[in-house]
Parts: sequence; C-alpha cells; structure tokens
Amino acid sequence: MKKNTTLIAHLLFISVLISCNDKKLTEVVEVPLPTVQEKITIGNPNDLKANEGSFPFEKIPFGYDALIPDLSALTLESHYKNFLYYTNNLNKAVAGTDKENLTIEELLTKLDINDPILRNNAGGYYNHSLYFKSIGPKAGGEPIDTLASKITKDFGSFSNFKTVFKDAATRQFGSGWVWLVVDKTGVLQLSTTQDQDNPLMTYAPVIGFHGTPILGIDLWEHAYFLDYQYKKKNYIDDFFKIVDWEKVNENYKATFKK
Repeated sequence: MKKNTTLIAHLLFISVLISCNDKKLTEVVEVPLPTVQEKITIGNPNDLKANEGSFPFEKIPFGYDALIPDLSALTLESHYKNFLYYTNNLNKAVAGTDKENLTIEELLTKLDINDPILRNNAGGYYNHSLYFKSIGPKAGGEPIDTLASKITKDFGSFSNFKTVFKDAATRQFGSGWVWLVVDKTGVLQLSTTQDQDNPLMTYAPVIGFHGTPILGIDLWEHAYFLDYQYKKKNYIDDFFKIVDWEKVNENYKATFKK
C-alpha cells in the first residue's frame, strides 16, 4: 500500500511539472553543432615569392604532392616555406654590405660563426638549397655514373654507405644535418652538423670532415614530424626513396670545377 501511495505521488508531481511547463517543453531549441574542421588548402610552390636580394629563391621543379607517400604535401609545403624564410633573412642581413657580391659558398667559408644571424640564415639558405635540389619524384634507386664507382671505392659498397649514413642520422640528437661530403683530398666522407651549420663553414664544429656537401638529410623536426612524428628512423629510411642520384652525381662532378 505504501508503495502504491508513493508511486501515485510521483505521477502527480510529474503531471504538475508537465502542465506548468507545457509551453517550455514543446519549444524547439536550436543547439549549434560542432563546426567542421576547416579544410587545409595546399598551395603551389610557384606562388611563393622572395623579397628582392642578391641570393635567389630557387624554385622546386615539382608540386608539393609529388613526394607522397614518403613526404606529405603539407610537410613539403611547410618545409619549402622555411627555405623562403632563410632566403629573405639572408638577403636582409647582407643588404648594403660587401657580402652581397659573394657567392653563398664564399660567404660560408669566410663566415664569422660569432654572428648568429648570418650563421643561421646563410647556413639555412645553403642547406635547403642543396636539400631541395637533391630530392624529387620518381627517384631513389642507386647512384649512377662516376658517383656510383666513387661510393663503392670510398665506402666499400652502396649498401655499406647507406648503413653508415642512416646510422649517423639516427644517432644525431636534436636539430641538424648529416652530409655526404667531398673532402679537400677528393675522398667521400660523412659529416654531421648541428642546427644550420654545414661542412663548408671553415670555423663551425663538424663531426667528421669539412668539405663540399653533395647530399644532405635535414633532421630538423619540420622536415618530417608531421608525417613520421617520433618515428625518425622511418623518415631516414624513406629519405633514400626520394634522393635524386642523377642530381647528386651532378653535384659531385661540380666539385671538380672548384
């Protein structure tokens, strides 16, 4: 009996609420839905323009989506914009000085490493210029021509070269680069540098050898983190799928003319 009385009381209470709030209960309330994430639009490399200056902003001969799946369009676009950033900063730093008339190689070999603005931006400019020249679509494979035999001579085999190159890149802690370098005696060597330093900088610290780089892998997070996150080793492995060995061979031959 007590249970029935309690049930009737609850029903009466609910009926009173409904009658008192009938209008409110029948009102349609519009609840805003979560907005759809804005679609990311990928641009065109040719749309990027550098400010006026003595060091040109070099165009890449392929689209941002050309290196998928090894590098995404978003990664390549943001990385290429870093190159633009270094280009503009370098030209601003040398404007009105005698350094405007130097080649980038001359500037780097004479560089005062106690000048952080010039050191970071001249290094960043040269490093990214070489990087983007040395990669491309439908690339990978093995070295060709003169470079192929030279790598075999100086490293024992191409397979051994890849092993020591990847090992050096994997061990590099933090931002930096690993380079394939032609040293002053003409021998191919590996070098590692921090930040935007490179082996052309006479007075910059180098693990390995100073010399002329003909290939470099960018180990800054902006080069791979969007795609690979903490899997840096996977990025290093996949880098060899986009290396343009024909271009690296040209870089090697160009060292004979210096």
